[in-house]
Amino acid sequence: MPKYYEFKIAGYYLYFTSYCVIECMHVHASDRKLTESGSAKFFVKSNGDSVMQNQGVLNEREVRKIQAFIKENYQEMYLKWAAYSKEGFYGNA
Repeated sequence: MPKYYEFKIAGYYLYFTSYCVIECMHVHASDRKLTESGSAKFFVKSNGDSVMQNQGVLNEREVRKIQAFIKENYQEMYLKWAAYSKEGFYGNA
């Protein structure tokens, strides 16, 4: 399971799974197991904004922190995503 970073943001690892690279760029947030069960899922737009598909167990404050982190780091994160997927950002057909 590729992590975007080895450290946690708001107490959660940010990652994607190798089988979900058929979708547009997105970020899962999970505290330890790195599974989709209970994790949040954010689709990332080409300007760094994100659209939450699933909140999982995160509270509103954690969601805001993670979305702000994605906004600040989405270009670097996209480079990791692009190493696994040819799919682009959310909303780009």
